[in-house]
Amino acid sequence: MTTSDASEDAVKHEQHGGQEERLEIPDTLPVVPLSGMVTFPFMIVPLLVSNEGAISAVDFALSRNRMILLVTQRQSDVDNPTPKDLYDIGTVGVVIRMLKMPDQKVRVLAQGISRAHVRKWETGQNFIQASIEVVEETKTEAPGLEPEALRRNVNAALEKATSLGRNIPQEVMVIASNLEDPGRLADLAASNLSLKVEEAQEILSILDPWKRLRRIHELLTREIELLTVQQQISSQAKDEMDKGQREYFLRQQLKAIQSELGEGNELQEDVRRYAARADEVKMPKEAREEFDRQLRRLERLHPEAAETSIVRTYLDWMAGLPWSFQTEDNLNLYKAERILNEDHYGLEKIKERILEHLAVRKLKKDSKGPILCFVGPPGTGKTSLGKSIARALGRRFVRLSLGGVHDEAEIRGHRRTYVGAMPGRIVQEIHQAGSNNPVFMMDEVDKIGADFRGDPSSALLEVLDPEQNSTFRDNYLGVAFDLSHVLFITTANILDTIQPAFLDRMEVLRLSGYTEQEKLQIARRHLIPRQVEAQGLKAKDLKLSVPALRAMIRGYTREAGLRNLEREIGSICRKVAVRHATGRTRRVIITQKNLARFLGAPSKMPEERLLRSQVGIATGLAWTPVGGEILFVEAQAMAGKGNLILTGQMGNVMKESAQAALSFARARASEYKISEDYFTSHDFHIHIPEGAIPKDGPSAGITLAVALLSACTGRRVRREIAMTGEITLRGDVLPIGGVKEKVLAAHRGRIRTVMLPRQNEKDLEEIPKELRRDLKLILVDRMTEVLRHALE
Repeated sequence: MTTSDASEDAVKHEQHGGQEERLEIPDTLPVVPLSGMVTFPFMIVPLLVSNEGAISAVDFALSRNRMILLVTQRQSDVDNPTPKDLYDIGTVGVVIRMLKMPDQKVRVLAQGISRAHVRKWETGQNFIQASIEVVEETKTEAPGLEPEALRRNVNAALEKATSLGRNIPQEVMVIASNLEDPGRLADLAASNLSLKVEEAQEILSILDPWKRLRRIHELLTREIELLTVQQQISSQAKDEMDKGQREYFLRQQLKAIQSELGEGNELQEDVRRYAARADEVKMPKEAREEFDRQLRRLERLHPEAAETSIVRTYLDWMAGLPWSFQTEDNLNLYKAERILNEDHYGLEKIKERILEHLAVRKLKKDSKGPILCFVGPPGTGKTSLGKSIARALGRRFVRLSLGGVHDEAEIRGHRRTYVGAMPGRIVQEIHQAGSNNPVFMMDEVDKIGADFRGDPSSALLEVLDPEQNSTFRDNYLGVAFDLSHVLFITTANILDTIQPAFLDRMEVLRLSGYTEQEKLQIARRHLIPRQVEAQGLKAKDLKLSVPALRAMIRGYTREAGLRNLEREIGSICRKVAVRHATGRTRRVIITQKNLARFLGAPSKMPEERLLRSQVGIATGLAWTPVGGEILFVEAQAMAGKGNLILTGQMGNVMKESAQAALSFARARASEYKISEDYFTSHDFHIHIPEGAIPKDGPSAGITLAVALLSACTGRRVRREIAMTGEITLRGDVLPIGGVKEKVLAAHRGRIRTVMLPRQNEKDLEEIPKELRRDLKLILVDRMTEVLRHALE
């Protein structure tokens, strides 16, 4: 049995014309069976001979006249064919070349020279022989123009088949166009078409050249129709192919290529790992679609490509976010209250608000988290309060400092098109927390910057709006992340620098400065134990007496918060640690008498009332970002022309208050027995000590007026009274802010009488009860009342 391992080569007409006349064909020839193919005269075919009988037939032919009979098998799956398995018409061929292969097979190049009919089969030897009769073609001529038209149609059909995808060599097309013999044209066309064995054998059996050419034309016409339909089907299938099937096919190809290159195993393992992690975190639909799209992209990338690391980083962030994981809230209000009281002394209003939030969560599980803003001086425990709230709620705690942040991308992240792009700080902190409902503290929101890179506070509007933050979209992730479960807490020292729209989204809770008693309790409960432990000591190694603590609070620290007090306690602990490190392990007791040995002389002058009541000096109260302070206002009248001199770095508003006080005094001169020409014959100098410190605001209005009228009337101002309030030209006293801080400052200065505008009566609730019991509060709404109480 033989098979062709290549397509038939076209036989050049010029080389082989008339060869049957030159060769004498014997009556008996060895037979080489062909499987699945038919050879035609004048065609050169390569054959792979593997059957032992066929190999013997080739050897026999080479030993004689090199001629063999090529006959096609009726059934191609028969390995050892017998004469009954072969057709009785074949092609006489001449062996041009033979090559024996190492696997005992033989390659043969043979050329057909003539059709032959088998008269008798001979099987006496180990190969088949046949007694043959050379078949001559019948020479008939078609009438009229039909021959030329038929040849043209066949050539045109061959060209059409080639254009539709049939692989016919160009040299065959050239030979076909130059052939005049219809028989040879038919054989050439038949040898280059993918005909079934039965059809090819039929062509071989037709002896009339014109009939054979007509049959070829019919087969070519059918082939063109098939090719046309096949092309239409392929085009339609390509357009309608399901996207998933196409991707699957390409993915399988990619796997095969990567497997050959030895690169696919690690990448496929990463893909499976990412998919498993995405299932674990239970992403929402939109996020999962984007995640899967990037995962498919990773599969198509080369492991060493620069884009691969970018996609991996994105998938790591997506799979690492807590899309659906929440910690369970502690809804036991008694336990939460106990934790808050353990961690912080005082701050009753803040604790009450947190318990309200817990109560709402207990009654309504899907309530949205509030946005709290703690405003107060430095060191009053705003940040530590956030940690305490997280502990009371049983939530995780994350902190983000916004001081100096001036790039919007810090909040919303960078787009992935940038080199080194990362998510914004919001997403980073949520990722670090590991849950989607942490207590999220944003420190120093009043110190956010804004420049050409954007306004971060505007970017935070969406984050801190309970109606919008459920769909917060980070630029890097490109999908929405739900922040509605997060309890946001912001901190600030002042509210003036916060954008109004930003401030509107927050519930402001004010933390004022601590009283001396509160500082004392906090130091004993929290600061001393913390510093003793931090410096490597034990509780028995050091004792700070209450008088010593009071002396530290008054003489070494002057602040609304506790930072400096904790530093001074730490300094004492370090000195005690030096003693213990050198072998002196006796317990150290700090008293008011030996306090200076550890801390040196007091560094702060106590804010105390004046030593005596004087003319032209009034005690005022001022608010600063670090708490309240006592303010002394001096006024002096001297001969002149009615000019007003203001010194002490007063701001514009305070200068206007001083002018209003002078106008009030001139208008009421007769009431206070001041001569009419007094204001035209005197200059008035108003000075506020500590001139290096800028001062501004309207709340010193009544203090300025009292000092000025005291200088004009010669009546002394009571030293035991501190006052604050805004003055009008009509003598009305208007309300001011920072009442608690100012009252605390007066109390620190051992002033027990404070004069306030009557409209600030509502703010007295903020003052601790024990402080109110220790103070005398005078509420006024007219300047006449102020003067009646302030002047002797």
